[in-house]
Amino acid sequence: MQYMLLIFEDEQAYSQQPALQDVVAQHMKLAAEMREKGVFVSGAGLQPSQTATTVRTAGAAKTVHDGPYPETREQLGGYYLVDVPDLDAALAWAKRIPVVDGGSIEVRPLIVH
Repeated sequence: MQYMLLIFEDEQAYSQQPALQDVVAQHMKLAAEMREKGVFVSGAGLQPSQTATTVRTAGAAKTVHDGPYPETREQLGGYYLVDVPDLDAALAWAKRIPVVDGGSIEVRPLIVH
């Protein structure tokens, strides 16, 4: 079964380059292990949230907005897509994803048709 492991963190925690480089190195190591174990489907980090554009729907109207809402404390920073036997296996991988203090990993199964 495929699960999306969504990484939410406060982007400000990575304002210092050494912190970002350390976490990226940890992600590379984890992704390599996922590939070795045959569970890695895909994954990527995302550009900072200020580069985001949102399309909102209200009735028939579609409006375009720059960036995230200002009150957002955590931003979606990246994801892994894994193919594992069950939720327990997905959670085991999610617990190993490096995040800053206060960060979270949302684990969601994909809809398969």
